[in-house]
Amino acid sequence: MAVETTSPKATGVIHIPLAVAEESIQQRAVLYDKEGDAHFDTISAFIKSLRGSDPDAALYWLAKMVYAGEDPRFIFCRMLILASEDVGLADPQAVVVTNACAEAFDRVGMPEGRYHLAQAVLYLATAPKSNSIMGFFDALAAVEIENVASVPTHLKDANRDKKGFGHGVGYVYPHAYRDHWVEQQYLPKSLQGQLFYQPLTQGYENQIAIQVARRREAQLAAIVEGIGVAPVEVMTYGTVDRADERWLQRTLSQVGYQVTPELTDSL
Repeated sequence: MAVETTSPKATGVIHIPLAVAEESIQQRAVLYDKEGDAHFDTISAFIKSLRGSDPDAALYWLAKMVYAGEDPRFIFCRMLILASEDVGLADPQAVVVTNACAEAFDRVGMPEGRYHLAQAVLYLATAPKSNSIMGFFDALAAVEIENVASVPTHLKDANRDKKGFGHGVGYVYPHAYRDHWVEQQYLPKSLQGQLFYQPLTQGYENQIAIQVARRREAQLAAIVEGIGVAPVEVMTYGTVDRADERWLQRTLSQVGYQVTPELTDSL
């Protein structure tokens, strides 16, 4: 329509300015280069609005991206990341709902698929937030430092070398105990007492925080009494790593720091 209603120049070239293009499609053009700053700035504003629990701003930036023709699957991809990175265990259903909306969009498509985009956005924007899942990267850093830490003897495969080296000896089966849990150590000796997971008190994770704190204290009491300590592996070389003092000092300081007044009352 723009070409047919615009007169060519003397050279025969038809120049269509932005105003004519907008009028021909009856839609305002949006500055949005999918490979440029506008693309990255807009998705950044969108994610930060979700993280900041602002549903109005999140809907606005979503609308701008949809209006500009952004690929909805890219938007869902970023929301799935945020559902774990920024919501996490504060609302474990966040990733489930977001994934369900993404799958529904794949079946429905546009334009009705915008309902599923909006539903996922509003769910994430209003959900409680927790980034405790970042503890994984602390564990990853520990692996890089403690890369020589071996698997404790009682956690090794008992189907091999049990008789000669005592693999699996001392392992306690949790399901045989009340609440299907027992005060047993699962980290390598050099890392016992290290806390990677730092549960927050937002949403559902508050319940997890209470349970984790209780069990960590029970493990501490057990190590003091010598219960659940891994037996020393029968080897013909090397020395025994006696890190009990390190374990106690680190666990006492970190668990004590974590317990909030509310948690103390519940305990």
